[in-house]
Amino acid sequence: MTQMEYRFLGRSGLKVSVLSLGGWITYGGTTGNDVAYQCLKAAYDAGVNFFDNAEGYAAGESEKVFGDAIKHFGWKRSDLVISTKIYWGGDGPNDKGLSRKHIIEGTNASLKRLQMDYVDLIFAHRPDAYTPMEEVVRAFNHIIDTGKAFYWGTSEWSAEQIQDAHRVAEKLGLIGPLMEQVEYSILKRERFEKEYDQLYKKHGLGTTIFSPLAGGFLTGKYNDGIPEGSRVALAKGDKNLQWLVDMVNGTEGKWRIEKARALVPVAERLGATLGQLALAWALKNKNVSTIITGASKPEQFTENLKALEIQHKLTPEILKEIDDIVGNKPTLPADRW
Repeated sequence: MTQMEYRFLGRSGLKVSVLSLGGWITYGGTTGNDVAYQCLKAAYDAGVNFFDNAEGYAAGESEKVFGDAIKHFGWKRSDLVISTKIYWGGDGPNDKGLSRKHIIEGTNASLKRLQMDYVDLIFAHRPDAYTPMEEVVRAFNHIIDTGKAFYWGTSEWSAEQIQDAHRVAEKLGLIGPLMEQVEYSILKRERFEKEYDQLYKKHGLGTTIFSPLAGGFLTGKYNDGIPEGSRVALAKGDKNLQWLVDMVNGTEGKWRIEKARALVPVAERLGATLGQLALAWALKNKNVSTIITGASKPEQFTENLKALEIQHKLTPEILKEIDDIVGNKPTLPADRW
């Protein structure tokens, strides 16, 4: 069986499995609990220790599934690295955003759903333009100081916003954000590689990347249209997920399909699927702490494990070939801070 690898989360002493499993809309939403349990167990048995969640995933139901599964299997809490993200907690005026009130109340509600006393990682799920950065930094430090989380980070924040949080934290003698949850794949590189470049150097930023398969494009599933039963097919008619349908049918989707088709021969030469190639490619970047994968059946996660072997076949020549095919390698900026 393929041996799981572990990396430090940024500059911290915390180790996370390089492949991890997240809930998003799958667990507690489009996938039944029995299947969710099977997927979680397949990941755990493969050596995964990091499981990602959020208060907004399936309106909190995803956290409940994770908590119930951990209790069901009797997994030792200290063997796990569990995260949640705070921003979208409900419909009330104070049930979303990053006010001190919602960060604290949202965290308490998440812990109740997870049936845990603490999470290892807690994220600001999006930046909040209406809440002062000092309030945000102080609130997440309060969560850490009261033992409800060990580290805090951000998700989909700009480099300037993350840097601003560090400035405030340093001024107040508090802890700044350790990690960022950011989209990163062969097809989307600009923010991770270029915008965050100085954050890795200055702050030792850790990353828990998501959508490494570019929403399924890098599995080849949309090369011949939208397949029945796919996430995009299920999203039709759901106004909250219409963006998924538009993503496939629009100009961006056509570009992604074109590049996915062109990458298939590279994967085949390596004895890999397109998805395994995409995961292996992301693993080659030393600034990737862990890749959050999704699975609606346990076989999907088992298949993803082969990426751990394929990464060692990605020579500089093959990586350049991929760069030339996709044509989106960012030019790194000069030092900004």
